[in-house]
Amino acid sequence: MSGIVSSAITAPRNGQRVTAASATESPWVRRTLIGLALVFLTLFLVLPLLTVFAEALRKGYEAYFRALDEPDAWAAIRLTLVTALVSVVVNLVFGVAAAWAIAKFEFRGKALLTTLIDLPFSVSPIVVGLAFVLVFGAQGWLGPWLLEHNIKIIFAVPGIIIATAFVTLPLIARELIPLMQAQGNDEEQAAIVLGASGWQTFWRVTLPNIKWGLLYGVILCNARAMGEFGAVSVVSGHLRGETNTIPLHVEILYNEFQIQAGFAVASLLALLALLTLVIKSVVEWRHERERAALAHLPPENPNP
Repeated sequence: MSGIVSSAITAPRNGQRVTAASATESPWVRRTLIGLALVFLTLFLVLPLLTVFAEALRKGYEAYFRALDEPDAWAAIRLTLVTALVSVVVNLVFGVAAAWAIAKFEFRGKALLTTLIDLPFSVSPIVVGLAFVLVFGAQGWLGPWLLEHNIKIIFAVPGIIIATAFVTLPLIARELIPLMQAQGNDEEQAAIVLGASGWQTFWRVTLPNIKWGLLYGVILCNARAMGEFGAVSVVSGHLRGETNTIPLHVEILYNEFQIQAGFAVASLLALLALLTLVIKSVVEWRHERERAALAHLPPENPNP
């Protein structure tokens, strides 16, 4: 079959050789597909973003900054940043360790570990929040022991961080696992043979090879952590000024018919999303530039 297709593509037509470029779709098909993509992006991405900023600034800049200058808004911003930072650090350590173990070693339970890493992708965040309430809540499995030792997790900051870290757990690991598997472990073995320790091998061999994938995973993890709503909504208790992240604060403002203030705070998330997109694009551009530079390096001259 592949021979038939190949011969059909390269068969002479009117005395000329038909190239692959001439066998592509017709111009009207390309324009239609591009037009549909632009319409979809405009309706479901551009217009919602423009609506958020238009509503946020509808009453002027003074009302906009006044909505952001409220103590509850600042508390939500601080909690969101702290939660995202801790979640990224936790998942960074776990993701690198899990990816290194799965990609570089063979051990019993490897398939189970890989499956468990994907678990947060298949479970609803609401279910995750309820599960943490059943485990750490006052009437949960560990609730009496936590109360006895004056440890509060549910309806407190620790519960928000745990729920966010769980929801974002696969993002860094899943970026690194296929990358490290494709690279193999030949370089690490060569470094160990030459006398490098485990940490030296990681810092000087493994980390430089995975730096772009690692940075990309951190960006995705941070964006997901700042925008998490479902699991955090269940475990937070919606305590104003204490356990409300930015998404929860926006919900409260909207439910209280403070529409402009809600959109003003929501615009912060939109700005963070756009900033994340810019950083992601820069990372991808730097990665492609580095790959292109390496591809054009001249081969080393052999010794005479």
